Amino acid sequence: MSKYMKFAISTTIGLVLLAGQALSDVRHEVLRNALVNNGLQPTVDKPLSELGELGKEFFQAEALSLNGEISCQQCHLREFGSGDGIPVSAGLSSQGKGRERVESAYRFLPRNSLALWGRGAEDFNTFFWDGRVDASSGSVVSQFGGSPPSDDPLIVAVHLPPVETVEMLDFDEVVQRYLQEDADLASGLYAAIVENLRVKEPNLIAELATISSKSVDAVEFVDVAQSISAFIEEEFNIHETDLHRFVFQGGELSEPEINGGLIFYGKGRCVSCHNGPHFSDLNLHAIPFPQLGQGRNGFGIDYGQFNVTHDPADLYKFRTPPLWDVGNTAPYGHSGSVATLEEAIVAHFDPLRLVAPSQMAKLERHEFYKAIAASGENLLSISYLEDSEINDLISFLRLLDQPAE
Repeated sequence: MSKYMKFAISTTIGLVLLAGQALSDVRHEVLRNALVNNGLQPTVDKPLSELGELGKEFFQAEALSLNGEISCQQCHLREFGSGDGIPVSAGLSSQGKGRERVESAYRFLPRNSLALWGRGAEDFNTFFWDGRVDASSGSVVSQFGGSPPSDDPLIVAVHLPPVETVEMLDFDEVVQRYLQEDADLASGLYAAIVENLRVKEPNLIAELATISSKSVDAVEFVDVAQSISAFIEEEFNIHETDLHRFVFQGGELSEPEINGGLIFYGKGRCVSCHNGPHFSDLNLHAIPFPQLGQGRNGFGIDYGQFNVTHDPADLYKFRTPPLWDVGNTAPYGHSGSVATLEEAIVAHFDPLRLVAPSQMAKLERHEFYKAIAASGENLLSISYLEDSEINDLISFLRLLDQPAE
């Protein structure tokens, strides 16, 4: 081979390598731009304030449950991505964590425990699977009607679990008097919870009174809720990840991670709902996840947002889950019926792959068909993904996992 031919071959190889590198650089830049344009923001450290430190104590206090022995923390643990690691939450009857709660419980809530990452951010305005606390219009819409206890939707949301029967409240003679959806009766129940805290956690109430510039007797549940809200906002503030370093510090990603990101913003159309700084539009959509457990409406049925609005157009709609720490928040879906991220992705474009219709009860099958029909518009817009593409997409999603404690 002549030296000229060797030079030509060497030059060709060099040009191919340069072209490959240029294409790789373009793909990286496209993904960076997509992330920024769709709301990814640099992280800001939020160390626990004095109020947040106190809120942490209330978050862990079983006395927040008026007549049970359960705290917020039992269903919101960092090791499970700030959820509880089981399909539907185990209520008052449960002990331990993860599977231990299932084995010890005899009463369960109808829905999967929600993660807490990003709650408290100024633009996080819709709470719970069914959006029952919603400040997207500029004012808080909730079960409190025209008299919400706060104009901060997170503080309003914190008010609800302690008065949810089976979740943190057991049936007894006292509770029986408050079983009507009446704001005046609710205020009496909240006063009883604060009195329970005064008796069982006097030091916490005294410290809260000092911080709130109130007397001990003047402390109200909204003060407790404000401290818990501060803890959630600060403790579950988004921490820096490889994704942030890739976008804001010029870090590198693997080929599967880049591929997955481009699928997320391209072919997979994930960004149509999972956008903004929380990777969620915070709107409600129908995606036909299989139902597990009794459901909010009983008999294995959960009508989702319809239970809040009573609008038939809202049947089977649930709020788009934010994706921070998604790799650690399994199982997935409003009833925790989907065990893996792979299955959760498949449910969006091939839901029948996850069920065996011939083995389903007649009512269960009927409800699942209706959920598929309600999700028709979304199914039409989502592309089919090959297994290799799903794996790449999972590689990208794991970039949203939060650092361990």
